[in-house]
Amino acid sequence: MRNLHRLRSLFVAFAAAAALASAASAQGTTATSVAPSGAQAPDALIRTLSNDVLDTIKKDKSLQSGDVGKLNALIDEKILPYVNFEKMTQLAVGRGWRQATPEQRQALTREFRTLLVRTYSGAVSVVRDHQVQMRPFRAGPNDTDVIVRTAVVPSRGEPIQLDYRLEKTDAGWKIYDVNILGVWLVENYKSSFAAEINAGGIDGLIKSLTERNRQLAAADKKA
Repeated sequence: MRNLHRLRSLFVAFAAAAALASAASAQGTTATSVAPSGAQAPDALIRTLSNDVLDTIKKDKSLQSGDVGKLNALIDEKILPYVNFEKMTQLAVGRGWRQATPEQRQALTREFRTLLVRTYSGAVSVVRDHQVQMRPFRAGPNDTDVIVRTAVVPSRGEPIQLDYRLEKTDAGWKIYDVNILGVWLVENYKSSFAAEINAGGIDGLIKSLTERNRQLAAADKKA
């Protein structure tokens, strides 16, 4: 997988993204905790969600050791309600999404989500060493697609750029893409997915994702 280290860092940064939440105002954050419509503002959502995830990981040794089952449960409970995995998958699959049947779309979304979880599970153990600075957030009251920018600061090393792209839905703001060090997650997968669809169709991509997940699962058992 291309840029695997960057992708693993993605979950680390996401899980740690509230370490400096209490100091967000000192970093120049301009948004309020409630959007004009009464819903939670997108930057406030990122801070709140990240706080909750980080606190959970800090209290659970199994999560810190990279337990995939526990990580899946954490994502289902804490993260999934705020992430549009279907749209994320649709954008990564690109034009091939229109060719897919409803059953194939469900399979693609399921396998892509599983791939992301397994890819990032090995990085959870270091989240306690990171802090996040919220970057200034600017959005108009009628904006429905925004980017929340942050910088993840490790105890050692250079800060990691981490941005979230969210859209406003009837159910509130939903994350559908993430940028780490200038690379958007969707774009990172899009070219390889297109190549696999050209070679083996939608079923070929589903088979490839399933095999990658099987290999990652086997590696987890050996670890």
